[in-house]
Amino acid sequence: MTQEEVFGKVKEILQKYSKAGLADADIKMETSILDDLKVNSARLVDIVLDFEDAFDIEVEDDDADKVRTVGDGVNLILAKL
Repeated sequence: MTQEEVFGKVKEILQKYSKAGLADADIKMETSILDDLKVNSARLVDIVLDFEDAFDIEVEDDDADKVRTVGDGVNLILAKL
């Protein structure tokens, strides 16, 4: 799976939880999940669980704690694939 494919799927997952109402095109690798997408930290756990299901990976708590930007999520997934 390419970085572009992972990025697209990550954006789909994030759109379900975002309260910011950003357009798909406005979500970049450097977009902050908590600040820019207005996702609270409790929902971040749900996002990581969705990553695990969508990509059939297992994310340890320490790794999940490092996910702050969209790019962090994409890179974590790519490392686990």
